[in-house]
Amino acid sequence: MSELFGTLSDGTEVHRWTLERAGTRVRVLSYGGIVQSAEVPDRDGRTADVVLGFAGLDGYLENPGPYFGALVGRYANRIAHARFPLDGVTYALEPNNAPNSLHGGARGFDKRVWEATAVEHGVRLTRVSPHGEEGFPGQLAVAVTYTLDESGALHISYEAVTDAPTVVNLTNHSYFNLAGSGHAGGHELRIAASRYTPVDGDLIPTGDPADVSGTRFDFRAAREVGSGYDHNLVLDKGVTETPVEIAELYDPASGRTLTVATTEPGIQLYTAEHLTGPFAPGDGVALETQHFPDSPNRPDFPSTRLDPGRTYRSATVYGFGVRD
Repeated sequence: MSELFGTLSDGTEVHRWTLERAGTRVRVLSYGGIVQSAEVPDRDGRTADVVLGFAGLDGYLENPGPYFGALVGRYANRIAHARFPLDGVTYALEPNNAPNSLHGGARGFDKRVWEATAVEHGVRLTRVSPHGEEGFPGQLAVAVTYTLDESGALHISYEAVTDAPTVVNLTNHSYFNLAGSGHAGGHELRIAASRYTPVDGDLIPTGDPADVSGTRFDFRAAREVGSGYDHNLVLDKGVTETPVEIAELYDPASGRTLTVATTEPGIQLYTAEHLTGPFAPGDGVALETQHFPDSPNRPDFPSTRLDPGRTYRSATVYGFGVRD
């Protein structure tokens, strides 16, 4: 089911799609592929929205920086010095997180209106990113499908093809607060990651992945999230053909749980200390499944290259549940 959500200054309409199944209600916008809300019950059956977002389009237009719920691309996370080499050519990107490029540039996928069509239990968003958009090479045709399965879990499936060699790294940037409001630092988190990528002051990886043992990056056993994270954790499973469960977030007060399964090799844990406006620092936890930061400049990292004749595929599943 879709409805008009708002209109951009140039007259472009933005629609909202409502997905509902097995007690879960998710709303997705054609603007930025944004997951506006995800309403799920707690252990007593009381429903709350567990994704940070805004009631109207203006909230997203006036607060673009946090990427609330957005579909992020063409390259999620950071590319050092806003440039990368590919087949002997160095491509210059938008340094929107100076001196680096972040989440696809100043007008990445999160700030575009997508074509939306209904699919069974969901919606499919498509757009063509032209060659040179935000500095990236190749015309990229992208399709992202949001569906709810029989348990109420949210599946996000990504596909892309290109007409010239390029790099691709897509993710969803939802902030989760399983309590429905307040500070999320008391949530408990488990992630199947034995390594992480150390970073410099600009959050660019500095060397080889490091062992999490004895560090604050060790979430192999569930513990409180705390604060101060904007880091990539290297998932033990690596790249997989189908989603594998790698994380669980739990709110002891409400009993709500969120499981994360993905095909991706990394997950960016961001505890949102930079939130402003209607939300306070730490009000949400972002669990962004993706390839590693700065991979186009790091041949030792899993590759984000996409060539003509091949299809980029990625999938992540957010499962909602409760504990007694």
